[in-house]
Amino acid sequence: MKNITADIVIVGGGTAGMAAAVEAAENKVNVMVIERTSSVGGTARMGSGIFAVESRLQKIMQETLTREEAFRIYMDYVHWRANARLVKNLIDMSAGTIDWLERMGVKFRFVASHNPGFYNTFHVVDGPTPGHNDAAEMMRILEKKAGDLGVRIFTRVVAEKIVKENNRIEGVICKDESGEDIFVKAGALILATGGFYIGALPGGHGEVGDGIRLASEAGAAVSIAVRTGSRWALPGSLRPSWVVTFTFQQPCLIVNLLGERFINEEIIVNTNFSRNAIARQKGAIAFNIFDEATKRYFVEQGFDYAPGGPMVPLTKAENFDIEFQRLIESGSENYFMATSLEELAQKTGINYQGLVKTVTEYNHACETGRDMVMNKPYRYLRFIKSPPFYAGKMIGWDIHDWGGIKVNDRTEVLTPEYEIIPGLYAAGMNIACELYHGTYPFILPATAMGFAINSRRLAASSALVHLCKQ
Repeated sequence: MKNITADIVIVGGGTAGMAAAVEAAENKVNVMVIERTSSVGGTARMGSGIFAVESRLQKIMQETLTREEAFRIYMDYVHWRANARLVKNLIDMSAGTIDWLERMGVKFRFVASHNPGFYNTFHVVDGPTPGHNDAAEMMRILEKKAGDLGVRIFTRVVAEKIVKENNRIEGVICKDESGEDIFVKAGALILATGGFYIGALPGGHGEVGDGIRLASEAGAAVSIAVRTGSRWALPGSLRPSWVVTFTFQQPCLIVNLLGERFINEEIIVNTNFSRNAIARQKGAIAFNIFDEATKRYFVEQGFDYAPGGPMVPLTKAENFDIEFQRLIESGSENYFMATSLEELAQKTGINYQGLVKTVTEYNHACETGRDMVMNKPYRYLRFIKSPPFYAGKMIGWDIHDWGGIKVNDRTEVLTPEYEIIPGLYAAGMNIACELYHGTYPFILPATAMGFAINSRRLAASSALVHLCKQ
């Protein structure tokens, strides 16, 4: 078995892991990163930006949200099921994280929100190809900075077991791609593997639960709680264009397989709310339906919602017909067009009698201007009368766990008896159970990546204090 020594070993080279590596290395300690995939960056390589409050950029745009207000909003939103002291720490340090990244060379294009009514906390990274992979540039800069500081990064190496002696962390046993075992002796160990996803993400950057497993085997308290969510179904490997995606995210008529309405469709802007409602329907399936007249309205007059914000500044459904036809011709099982409600019911599997009854009720609401079933505002009521009719499927899916490793407000890993395991720390989505408990606060956008990178300071500083005590 090969033996290697480091002051701090970080398992996972994603957002939290690389940020913690830089933070620790800036304090002149020997840092090593172990990454199971072929490259570092993790899921941040498919992200856009991070959360912050009271940042320099927000002050320039005269955003008035304060840290105190953000803390209250966040905790109320998650019904105080999160670790309040930890959440407050992460919010309070968020503006400093933006400064830290900017000093490193990371640039931000703008600050935005996800959807109407949300807060402007989303600091979007300025990447070479603006879009939904902007944060890859931030990770590139972090990787370079880590290299400049002497951080050793080992890819295609899997951490297999944490070694403890007298309840203190001694190191971690790993296996490289050739199958050789490696013992990495460490003064402190930070777990930053990102929790787990049910399926690996494109490019081999899935999250498979290494950190949670390692912590559990080392005696930590962990929570494995899979969250059921919802999204617009994608037709196999072919992703819909933004114009199709946004058109089917408008507050039109939404029904379940029984043909019944079950939500006030204006809540579609908040995926937490719509996810909860869809998850309890038959098959965890729903359909957003509109007619040709409504489609023309979206094409000519514009969307009711523009959920892309500055990131994808679409306000009209231009080129919808071309993009939608491309999906139909590709054999999509998730988007439908029909010349009658009966045909639409046949194609989607919606109960025809239920659909006809609901459409009749809905059209009456459009005529009277009063939705007596779900109280949807008049401005979102649009008739379902003019064929062809369009439908987009929404399905329940497992996004990832909101479980994870139990930590205190300094990210020190705890046992089931709430005792600290000396020298063991966790950061990022490995500690999702302390941050969300089933409800992601979309109203304060980008907290997942923001809290991942903010928690690097807590984990790294706690590990440094531990080293000083040895």
